[in-house]
Amino acid sequence: MNSIIPAPIAALNWRIIGLLTAMASFGAIVLYSAASGSFFPWAAPHMIRFGVFLTAAIIAAHLPLEFWKKITIPAYFIILILLFMVELVGAVRGGSERWINLGFINLQPSELMKPAIVLIVAFYFDRLPSSRVRDWDAMAVPLVIMALPVGLVMLQPDLGTSLAVLFGGVVVMFLAGTPMRYYIGAAAAAAVFIPFAFTFLLHSYQQKRILTFLDPESDPLGTGYHITQSKIAIGSGGITGKGFLDGTQSHLDYLPEAQTDFVFATMAEEWGMFGGFAILAGYALLFKWGLGVAANSPSRYGRLVASGLTCTIFFYAAVNLMMVMGFAPVVGIPLPLISHGGSSMMTIMGCVGILLAVERDAKRGRSSFG
Repeated sequence: MNSIIPAPIAALNWRIIGLLTAMASFGAIVLYSAASGSFFPWAAPHMIRFGVFLTAAIIAAHLPLEFWKKITIPAYFIILILLFMVELVGAVRGGSERWINLGFINLQPSELMKPAIVLIVAFYFDRLPSSRVRDWDAMAVPLVIMALPVGLVMLQPDLGTSLAVLFGGVVVMFLAGTPMRYYIGAAAAAAVFIPFAFTFLLHSYQQKRILTFLDPESDPLGTGYHITQSKIAIGSGGITGKGFLDGTQSHLDYLPEAQTDFVFATMAEEWGMFGGFAILAGYALLFKWGLGVAANSPSRYGRLVASGLTCTIFFYAAVNLMMVMGFAPVVGIPLPLISHGGSSMMTIMGCVGILLAVERDAKRGRSSFG
């Protein structure tokens, strides 16, 4: 069998590829139902994108860690320039300016920054002497590295993506060994700064989202409509669900964004708690694999990158699930591998591709940066 299948293909982690394919296929089934039994406009493009980005992830898996290190700084600044371009020539959708029309694709640069911020912060701490990790002045560079893209993304405005970028960078800083006292101090400062930020930095619709999260019943037909309908859909699914194609909240258009932000509610209405547990089990296996890749990497850079990218995927899933169940404000973060959307699929599969590259480096027993 080894003589028939090329070694690079045989060496791939087909269990993870199978898991990803199963989750994306289940997402396509949910999107098929959300479109009232049609492969268009969501299910078919969803699987086409998955196939394209899975191929890209497999190609990325065969690139050595040295390659990712070499392109880290150029990639960061290119994406930063693209974020500046969004402010100049970006396309507006839903009141937000987030896309650049390149002709063949509408590119969302902020999505590219999510894995890029993990790579560059890991690159910084990999080069920083271990004796300096606990020095306060060593924090200045990564904080500036994170502040620039976060500020630009907030201008779009996109609160959810800015938090995701910040989360990925902070996770790498923490795992690199920066002292806990810095995070306690930052939390205290944030508690003082939050009222100011809420009043002067957030847009009115963002303020309404946060207030609605605290009391969604205060405006059930207005700003609280999304959360209210999502809870109804999830609750009405019960244990086993209403049945495939038998959902009412999405089919009768009561549930907004049934194919993107609230796709879990669409699924839960038809597949019930069993469907929800199946998705959670899929994510648990994916996170377990990602953290295992980090633990087994022989290089500091590989460990930081794998941990940061795994936590980035975790942020996507956790925030979306909390959002649709009313435990977090609606911030427009899709559910990985399930929601319709090319930008989020690109980010998730990009993270997976680099994780596969880290795993491959560890299996080969050598690392360019150990």
